[in-house]
Amino acid sequence: MQIVIKSRQMQVTPQLRNKIERKLQRLSRWVNDNARVEVTVAEEHTRSANDKYCVQLALSGESVRSEVSALTASAALDVALDKLVAQLSRQKDRITRKRHHATPIKILSLSRSGSLTSLDEEPVSDIDESFPVETEHNEAIWSRVLEIRRLPTHSMTDKEVIEHMEQGGDAFYPFFNAESNSVNVMYRLESGGYGLLVPAQE
Repeated sequence: MQIVIKSRQMQVTPQLRNKIERKLQRLSRWVNDNARVEVTVAEEHTRSANDKYCVQLALSGESVRSEVSALTASAALDVALDKLVAQLSRQKDRITRKRHHATPIKILSLSRSGSLTSLDEEPVSDIDESFPVETEHNEAIWSRVLEIRRLPTHSMTDKEVIEHMEQGGDAFYPFFNAESNSVNVMYRLESGGYGLLVPAQE
């Protein structure tokens, strides 16, 4: 985490700088190592001595910031930091709730007999179990297929899928593409960006 300390109309003493750097380590559990936190400390000429010092905290790249005025810079820092942590906590809760409301995935198991069964032992109505896998090939197939997942798909546009993946943090997402009239899969690329898998019959 990078901490950038600025000042207005005052000088930041080494003692205050050390205090800022020490207290902002509290943010390390909420942000990644590449995060940049900007701290601005200002001495303001106000009528009330209780608002003499102002501390602003801003997390670069995020819409998270706080600003507090108090009698001392240290007191303003404490309250501003509490407000920033509260915002980050609410933000994390929103992301967690969205992930918990993600589309349920049904996991199926391929048995050695060649039949598909649900791992939660619920009947799978739309899987035809009347065709067994040939015995001589089943052992090889079974040893390679560890799980099968059923994921209900919805008609969505590319843009809607990417927005959904950004919010939920999914690595991939199948959806029904009305333009191709088929089920497509949007997936994240390790180098950044997204890839689109469109089934094609040869």
